[in-house]
Amino acid sequence: MATPTRELTFWLAGPERRVLRAIAARIPLRWRPNHFTVLGVLAATGAGAAYALARHGAGWLWAASALLVVQWLGDSLDGTLARVRNVERPRYGYYLDHMTDAYSTAVIGAGIGLSHYVHLGLALALVVLYLGLSINVYLESQVLGRFQLGYGRVGPTEARIVLIGLNTALALYREVPEGAWTALTSVENVVTALLVVGLLGLLVARFARNVSVLAKLEPQFKKNV
Repeated sequence: MATPTRELTFWLAGPERRVLRAIAARIPLRWRPNHFTVLGVLAATGAGAAYALARHGAGWLWAASALLVVQWLGDSLDGTLARVRNVERPRYGYYLDHMTDAYSTAVIGAGIGLSHYVHLGLALALVVLYLGLSINVYLESQVLGRFQLGYGRVGPTEARIVLIGLNTALALYREVPEGAWTALTSVENVVTALLVVGLLGLLVARFARNVSVLAKLEPQFKKNV
């Protein structure tokens, strides 16, 4: 199989890469890439817990936002630091990064569902589809030799920024939904449902395109030579 070509197409890819490399160049040598991997996992766990606790007080949404920033640093700096120091372990890093990404997505998504701002079923549907899109990216890297991290112009960093913006709006303008989930017709649930539909559409469209491309590369009936 072809060696995957890393493609960064989302809006903040260029500025983010420059910022991360600048930070990585200033990190003391005693801090290693694995330290930042652990930091990212702990921050994701904390963010999920903060979301779950937000049903008791909107202040937890501010904590969730702060932990999303820490999670971004941990998730992004481990690989960047390895590249800057020329200590990359491609297979180890690839495996560890995507396993921790899956965990982070699941724990943050579950926390959002337990916050009662968004119905748990919708939050979990969003998690399943996000993981499905991620799995599709990993499969594309192997069968097409293309490792495209984002879909269109939106990647993980943009998703975190959207979450932080929503946290801010909810903390400032929305009452804490103690005791029960908000109605399915609430703005939060309608927006989440639209995101679910959008992600499902993206996954189906990318699946159809990839199957079409692969069918042409490997036709079922080969011509006789």
